[in-house]
Amino acid sequence: QVQLVESGGGVVQAGGSLRLSCAASTRTSRYYYAVGWFRQSPGKEREFVAILNWNDRYYADSVKGRFTISGDNGKDTAYLQMNSLKPEDTGVYYCVATPLFTGSFDYVRAASYDTWGQGTQVTVSS
Repeated sequence: QVQLVESGGGVVQAGGSLRLSCAASTRTSRYYYAVGWFRQSPGKEREFVAILNWNDRYYADSVKGRFTISGDNGKDTAYLQMNSLKPEDTGVYYCVATPLFTGSFDYVRAASYDTWGQGTQVTVSS
């Protein structure tokens, strides 16, 4: 069972940047796993942010052009670089992992994933 640990959250002003990290306890090489991010704000459902599946990257429309997902196979770590942050980006960010998937996998649906990190808080002040 893969275990995921997020870090890098914090408080930043609108327009600023943060980089989140997701470290895996076992090999999560992009050759075997897709790694992604969800977020949840108070009173809202958990929502898809981004995922890296082999060489393909998918993003929520709300973060396209501002967030970049990447992976470092040697460190078994995935990253989410977040630029031009907005107050509406505030929330707890969760890392997820799943075996590499094909077109039928519903990657935007939180219930599709079994492996989650504990989350890291991101707060963007206006």
